[in-house]
Amino acid sequence: MNREYPLLPMIGVGVVVWKGHHVLMIRRGKPPRLGEWSLPGGLQEVGETVAAAGAREVMEETGVSIGPAVLVDVVDAIYPDETGRIRGHYTLIDLTARWLAGEPVAGDDAMAAEWKTLAEVEALDLWPETRRIILRAKGLIEAVG
Repeated sequence: MNREYPLLPMIGVGVVVWKGHHVLMIRRGKPPRLGEWSLPGGLQEVGETVAAAGAREVMEETGVSIGPAVLVDVVDAIYPDETGRIRGHYTLIDLTARWLAGEPVAGDDAMAAEWKTLAEVEALDLWPETRRIILRAKGLIEAVG
């Protein structure tokens, strides 16, 4: 399926990964948001559960393995062009999970992969939805212990 001017929305899965009080962040190596800091994630594959897609994408982009994931939220990312035609449409399913093993190394679609404190995350120029998802994930991960 074409990512530009698609016939249907694409399903993306992102994961807020926690190692203590640090969040795993990647610098995007491909559009959309090329070069920006974001959460590890990518498109769900046919026959793959959301949880499996999240774990796979985290591993492919960072080399980190995660524990069981919890749903944080679903975000619509719709990008019209200057004429109003939909150039891109993603349904983003965001999860949160704890780190199990591995140290971040940029791979696959990531230019960089690093653990960041919440203060460091706050200082980044993030898409507002990414910031909101991280803060919501913090509350959820603390609630599940």
